[in-house]
Parts: sequence; C-alpha cells; structure tokens
Amino acid sequence: MALIPSQVLRAAILLSYFSILCNYRAIDMPAHQTYGGSWKFLTFINLVIQAVFFGVCVLTDLSSLLTKGSESLEQERQLRKLIGLRDWMMAVLAFPVGVFVVTTFWALYLYDRDLIYPRLLDNFIPQWLNHGMHTTVLPFIIIQMRTTHHQYPSRIFGLIAVCSFAVGYVLWMCWVHHVTGVWVYPLLEHISPLAKVLFFSCLTFLVSVYYVLGEVLNTYIWDTSSKSITESDKVKAD
Repeated sequence: MALIPSQVLRAAILLSYFSILCNYRAIDMPAHQTYGGSWKFLTFINLVIQAVFFGVCVLTDLSSLLTKGSESLEQERQLRKLIGLRDWMMAVLAFPVGVFVVTTFWALYLYDRDLIYPRLLDNFIPQWLNHGMHTTVLPFIIIQMRTTHHQYPSRIFGLIAVCSFAVGYVLWMCWVHHVTGVWVYPLLEHISPLAKVLFFSCLTFLVSVYYVLGEVLNTYIWDTSSKSITESDKVKAD
C-alpha cells in the first residue's frame, strides 16, 4: 500500500483506540474503584499498549514525511530510533499480547462467559465497546503488519522479553489477590493452587507461541510481497 493511505489508516486506528479508552474509563464500574483500578485487567493494559504502539507508528510516519529529502544525519538517526521502537513494540507487545487477549477472551467467553466476563458487566459495558476491546484489536494489528514491514529482534531475546511481560502480569495478579483477597478473573477462584501454576505456565507458553507466529507471519507476508514484485519486474522486462 502507498505511504499516504497507510498513514491515514494508522491515524484512524489510533483515534479509535483513544475513543475506546475514553469510553471505557468513563464507565462507573465497582471494579474500577478497587485496588489496581483498570490496570489489573489485561484487556485495559492491552488497549494502552495498542494505543501507544499506533501512536509511535503515526509519529514515525510523520517523522518520515518531514525528513524526506533531508540530508540531516541527526534527523535520520532519530527516525531510525523511532522505527526500532515501533518494530520492537510490534514484535514483543502489540502482536502477541493483542492476539492473546482476543483469542483467550473469546475462547473462554464461548465456553462459559461467567469465567471471564460475568453477565453483570452487560449492565455497564455496551456490546460495541466489548467488541472494541476484544475483537477489533486483531484486524487492526493484522492491517498494520500487512502495511508495514517490521524488523523482529533475535528470537531468543524476543521470547525473553514477551515471557518477562507475561510473568510480570501474573505476579501483578497474584499481588492484587494478596492485597484484596479476590482474583482479577472469576476463573481463578475455581481452580486449585497447582492448577493455577499450570494454567499460568500454559498461558505464558501460549503468548510465546503468538510471538513466534507474528515473526513467521511477518516474514511470510513480506517475503511473498518481495517475490511478487520481483516476478512482476521480470514480466515487464520480458
């Protein structure tokens, strides 16, 4: 896709996330008033990650346009830093955490919604906002991957980073439970301590799988695109 349409698309997605976050924060839910507030929910953390990520994407686009044709080495260095931050966030946070939130939420919701999203929440959160938090994340991140090639870090460092995030969130949930005596998600109230350890281990493994999936998908999309362009050039040359 051309640069300008991609810019507009990313700006629109960023505005969508701002709208979702503002509407979510405006909801007067009891859970928002307890220890940890909205920050104890992975859904909210993911929305912030996505908003920051697309903010960096838009900033990178603007910087690229402003420095186009410039011979300033300092401007080029700053642009490379932005691109590096954008690619790192995509690889380690935006894609694996975003896909994890969407897939795990809807899998548990379809199995037994009360384990992850009690019916009481329907009185506070409208359906459009629920889909904004738990559905649109996936197509948005796929659109970004399709429109921009991202340079992934080495797999070992990428996996260490994404696993560190997963373990950090698990420890945060345990701390909230230690302080309040209540687990963030109702599902955790119904399983034994050993089952919780196994459950957390499986989820950490799953988010690692999504990291590798993102890396493979990114390579496949852009290798295929490069081959298509090369073959098109050959046809024209013939």
